[in-house]
Amino acid sequence: MTARLPLPPSLYADTAVAPVATPPLDTDKNVSIAIVGGGYTGLSTALHLAEQGVEALVLEAQEPGWGASGNNGGHTNPGLKHDPDQIEADFGTELGRRMIEFSYGTPNFTHDLIRRYQIPCEARQNGTLRVAYHEASAAAIKATADQCIRRGMPVSYLNREQLREMTGTDRYIGAMLDRRGGDLHPLSYARGLARAAISAGAKVHGETPALSLRRDGTRWRIETPRAVVHADKVLLATNGFTDDLWPALRRTIVPVFSSIVATAPLSDDVARSIMPTRPVLYESGHITVYYRIDQSNRLLMGGRGPMRWINSPGDVAYLMRYAERLWPQLKGVAWTHGWNSRLAITKDHYPHVHEPAENILISLGCNGRGVALSTAMGAQLARRLIGGAKAEIDMPVTGIKPIPMHAFWPVGVTTAVIAGRVRDRLGI
Repeated sequence: MTARLPLPPSLYADTAVAPVATPPLDTDKNVSIAIVGGGYTGLSTALHLAEQGVEALVLEAQEPGWGASGNNGGHTNPGLKHDPDQIEADFGTELGRRMIEFSYGTPNFTHDLIRRYQIPCEARQNGTLRVAYHEASAAAIKATADQCIRRGMPVSYLNREQLREMTGTDRYIGAMLDRRGGDLHPLSYARGLARAAISAGAKVHGETPALSLRRDGTRWRIETPRAVVHADKVLLATNGFTDDLWPALRRTIVPVFSSIVATAPLSDDVARSIMPTRPVLYESGHITVYYRIDQSNRLLMGGRGPMRWINSPGDVAYLMRYAERLWPQLKGVAWTHGWNSRLAITKDHYPHVHEPAENILISLGCNGRGVALSTAMGAQLARRLIGGAKAEIDMPVTGIKPIPMHAFWPVGVTTAVIAGRVRDRLGI
């Protein structure tokens, strides 16, 4: 029997809305669609299936939002890792255009869903800042902004003076502001998605890991600790916690820890001096740092940390030092929480959707943009599950390709993080 693990010791765990009941599955079930993974992707897909009257059952090893869905930076950022022009070059004009429209529209999709279901998760849509402190990065961001503006997006390029007013620091020399971006309370949102899915008719079972998956006649058989599920179709949505349930899938992504530290509530004056208009921000460097001020005036700052679980701010002290470098007025402020979770990085930095067998669909690899992207993917995946291969979605469906030398990823990630920090410090 798999033991239930407590939530990571995060600010979110201490402040989230109460969870909805998701009891372990203890009775054999026959369902139309089984979903393995109770993060945003699985819950959003279950909700969109249930809205259309399709029977969906979610199997979650811990509780909804236990992984990165309930422990991320809380940013609802638009777009994909690559620029619009690059996406069209990689996937062609027609599919590339659909990918761009879909991915840059994901914050609007997410915030519309939150309003529709009245999910209490501190959601705001005050924009996303992608900022640069090197000339090369500023030029790259300007190129991205130009491509977005050319496509009619609500985007603008900001100079150093404008950024000083928006961020309270003179570190940044250029940025792209996308007004569709925003933020929310990740764990409250995950719990709200679970509640919405259940109210629409889906079944969600926590403490129910999928132990095995195999074909059983024309259907799929999923074994769990207490019961067996037979399903016509299966969605695997396990992202950074992907295991060996499906052959070779684990080796298609690199599970990377992303860490966050949070201050105690700041005074109104200090909070206004940092981010007066409350956008979210992420830096364009070799190692991404991201931050926001939440609705209680706490500064939440995230970035790469140890490739292991952490439980205190001291485990990522560099983030606290960096915050004080940006805003000297933070010296002496209490940092109350430090935590992390695992997200999934793909080799090409695109999300991956696979159909490796009949009636099996897989979605993983949000590459750090999971909040809005995985929410919107839920509607796409629901359409594919209902309509099959004839139901086109706005992301490519590709074959499973394991990453070469995958066993060495922990060493590779640690080396890349150290090298990236050095390059950022040196300005190269």
